[in-house]
Amino acid sequence: MIIIGVDYHPEFQQIALLDQDTGEFQEKRLTHPEEAEQFYRALAAAGRKVRVGMEASGHARWFERLLEELQLELWIGDAAEIQSKRARKQKTDRQDAQHILKLMLKDDFRQIWRPSWENRDLRQLLWHRHRLVQARTRIMNQLQAVAINEGLRCKKRLWRAGGRQKLETFRLAPWASRRRQDLLELLDRLNPTIAELSQAIEQEAGKSPEARRLMTHPGVGALTALAFVLIIGDAERFECGKQVACYLGLVPLEKSSGNRRRLGHITKQGNSLLRFLLVEAAQVTVRSLPEWRSQYFRLVMRRGRKTAKVAMSRRLAIRLYWMWRQKLDYQQSKSSVRTQDSPDIAMVCSKTPSN
Repeated sequence: MIIIGVDYHPEFQQIALLDQDTGEFQEKRLTHPEEAEQFYRALAAAGRKVRVGMEASGHARWFERLLEELQLELWIGDAAEIQSKRARKQKTDRQDAQHILKLMLKDDFRQIWRPSWENRDLRQLLWHRHRLVQARTRIMNQLQAVAINEGLRCKKRLWRAGGRQKLETFRLAPWASRRRQDLLELLDRLNPTIAELSQAIEQEAGKSPEARRLMTHPGVGALTALAFVLIIGDAERFECGKQVACYLGLVPLEKSSGNRRRLGHITKQGNSLLRFLLVEAAQVTVRSLPEWRSQYFRLVMRRGRKTAKVAMSRRLAIRLYWMWRQKLDYQQSKSSVRTQDSPDIAMVCSKTPSN
């Protein structure tokens, strides 16, 4: 077997290769994509069994597809965990590739979970809509500023027929008028596109039994439910709700030592889109359920509004996880009582979540 440690960069990759049959060791620098593709196709044509290891990267999708096409085994590890196992303080591309190779040879290279290609494509749908909504919000804020500067303050009513007509009838200077016209045209182009993407998300959520189950929870719509299913991937990867909260970056930083415990802001290590959607959905849940509303206001009085919003989003994430794990809708989950004596539910986390 040929084992290859890869230090991946967008423009090139540094590899450390070991042929276990002959003991031959090689180091190469392969430019992307031509030289790298030629190298791996030659290995696949030789009929040798090849195992490639690399850190998780957001710019290696073409490389993953190439290795899958050539039927070469690919291991992807967590970059932070790989870095924590480094003893030397020097860091170069060659040493990074060698370090990954050594971890694979020692069987100390823990692989992370990888979503399917269909899962990744659906994530693009969510991100595309999210970015367009952000762009529309910026445009609407600029138009609100134009209206306020002309003495018109009507907030959401500005986007109704009457408010839009008042905005268009303002007499502005030439370039200010041009800016207003361009912003209105962009807004008119974005609205139908966002509506189309929202409809596609609802259709995809309807195809997923897990997403339909999560949508029974008050405050959780098709967008949040589908995002939760796609990002979590497999509920069996986690042993309890605390691991889900940790995976989504909704737990506080901790730097404790001895008898002193120090907690900071949330880690924000998880998916930022799902974390944003959970915060938004949790606020709707607070307005919908009296028990959530009372807990929210208690937290507001003790810790402040921002901390309370994050705490409720964490509670929502854990609730959705257990609904998915136990295959229960919202009404069924309310009637089920979890106790420490229940044999079906792990109440204590003893392991870290699998990535």
